[in-house]
Amino acid sequence: MTPKEMAELAVKALDSKKAQDIKLLQTTDITVLADYFIICTATSTAQIKTLCDEVDKVLTEQGEPSRRVEGYRNGGWVLIDFGCLIVHVFLQEIREFYNLEHLWGDAPEIDISSLITE
Repeated sequence: MTPKEMAELAVKALDSKKAQDIKLLQTTDITVLADYFIICTATSTAQIKTLCDEVDKVLTEQGEPSRRVEGYRNGGWVLIDFGCLIVHVFLQEIREFYNLEHLWGDAPEIDISSLITE
């Protein structure tokens, strides 16, 4: 599975569990950390866990298990590292505080409109 396919599958998984304001950033030429970042918002800590569990399940089923998960017990911001893909799931106020979209502002945002339901 290519990094792009992984990212697209993760976006669909997040959307299926009602993640809000999903952003897919291509970071290939900006950092060695990952090829793609996904940033999204959850409405509660319970939804954060649901979103993270779903992404991990879907990618693991495709032979791409997460390498590391940070923040799952704390609940306001969870980072799931799949190697070439990093998924960030935030509560709204924490997302606004850290503003990763600005931090990674040089990363092109990939259009995901064909992957999500409105």
